[in-house]
Amino acid sequence: MTDKAIPQELTLEAVKENLSQVMDFVDVRLEEAGCPPKVQMQIDVALEEIYINIANYAYNPETGPATVRVDVSDEPVTVTITFVDHGIPYDPLAKEDPDVTLSAEERSIGGLGIFMTKKLMDDVVYEYKDGSNILRLIKKFN
Repeated sequence: MTDKAIPQELTLEAVKENLSQVMDFVDVRLEEAGCPPKVQMQIDVALEEIYINIANYAYNPETGPATVRVDVSDEPVTVTITFVDHGIPYDPLAKEDPDVTLSAEERSIGGLGIFMTKKLMDDVVYEYKDGSNILRLIKKFN
């Protein structure tokens, strides 16, 4: 397959019902790039977390578009998945990580998904630019 056969960017309405379309889009690109199954599983967990957060909160109570872009680079083989939305400015990385040494009852609600995403990815980068939230998940295939 050539790069032209499979688009590297997908824009759709940021609603939970479109999660499977986002997952399929990214997984096809990962498989094409020879992504190991364990790495793909880690990316899928982070992908679901980030997309569902956008669907639930970016435009609340309205909806709006979300763009997912997949870039694969060589030496070492690395995938960068970029999420772009034009919703409420929100930096999920600004929140302090939850204290996972506490019991579930003692911890405050929220933050575990982003914490897990940061642990699974090699890097997670956020910026707000030109009215857009831009979040990048970066993972090496090693």
